[in-house]
Amino acid sequence: MSTPRSIPIARTALTTEEIQSVLGPLESGWLVQGPHVKSFEDKWCAFTGAPHSLAVTSCTTGMHLAVTALDLGPGDEVILPAFTWISTANVIEHQGAKPIFCDIDPVTFNIDVSQIEDLITEKTVGILPVHLFGLAADMEPIMAIAEKHGLWVVEDAACGFGSTYRGQHVGSFGNAGAFSFHPRKAITTGEGGMVTTGDASLATKVQQLRDHGSVLSDLQRHLGPKPYLLADHIHAGYNQRMTDIQGALGAAQMERAEAIISERRALAVVYDAAFADLDWLRTPTVSDGFGHGYQSYPCMFRSDDITLDTVVAINKERNAWMEKLQALGISTRPATHAVHMLSFYAKKYSLAPEAFPMAYAANHCSISLPLFHGMAADEQDQVIETVRTTVPSAA
Repeated sequence: MSTPRSIPIARTALTTEEIQSVLGPLESGWLVQGPHVKSFEDKWCAFTGAPHSLAVTSCTTGMHLAVTALDLGPGDEVILPAFTWISTANVIEHQGAKPIFCDIDPVTFNIDVSQIEDLITEKTVGILPVHLFGLAADMEPIMAIAEKHGLWVVEDAACGFGSTYRGQHVGSFGNAGAFSFHPRKAITTGEGGMVTTGDASLATKVQQLRDHGSVLSDLQRHLGPKPYLLADHIHAGYNQRMTDIQGALGAAQMERAEAIISERRALAVVYDAAFADLDWLRTPTVSDGFGHGYQSYPCMFRSDDITLDTVVAINKERNAWMEKLQALGISTRPATHAVHMLSFYAKKYSLAPEAFPMAYAANHCSISLPLFHGMAADEQDQVIETVRTTVPSAA
């Protein structure tokens, strides 16, 4: 019996031109933040509509710079979804502030807007919504709540490339947004991130903080007309600059940004049709006014049967099914984790798994299927056939 071809959960797909783009900075000798980073930032602004874009080392450091620039500190509280990658909470924790978890909408996996106001206290300073898996959070009511209570909003748009809300690209609603260029994202620079903002003063502060608190950039220092200038440093900043090698790779991919998003959406449409009759697998739901970027294709296993009493049993069935798929060459993953269930946060804040029941269910019963631009039709056919013919025992 032949070994089945392996279909990964994600795969980086770079063109020859994109691969060769990194030779420019390598051959020039300018490897640190420089002209290619500036080109990437400009193209990001043009694509997202954000007035200011600042390239950094990761989405995590981007969020950290944003909340630092907004003066988040000890004693403050920030509301965020319980179901997200841990870095969303970590950037709050590292400032000495307290993350206040909010449960999620089980259909979208995003923060349940109806629960936000009940979590606001005199210590609340901000909201950190996540555009999870490429589907925008419901930004209009979030921004209304923030304005009503005088809160800032920083968007975790790690998965948000190509995601829109009522025609507007994510990362352009709040005080700031942050994107990821991890290899599982649609645009990748290996590691890397981008901060977006419409606030010129906030952009200046983030720009300074990413570069040791300097008031002059590398370009200004090395290409300016006054070579004797030494930059002043007005903040105790960080070294969170993107390299020009990464900038060149990111800028090159932006030339086909629309095509990348269109391809990912087309793959999702095929999956939607192929799995529409499976009552034990709920595929992504996209409401009117939302444009999904499909960083991944997250589903819920046996969503109609989930209660607090059945979650553990369904989790065991899901895990067994995932192992079967893996043996047949199909890689899957849980969509992400519920942060309040991770040891650090569960212990520090005495949080029970069931404290946020929808996040708890998503932690145990979600499953992401392979989806990436560059995925061949026969690869997707193999995923579809295997999913449909490898029916879970209890389904």
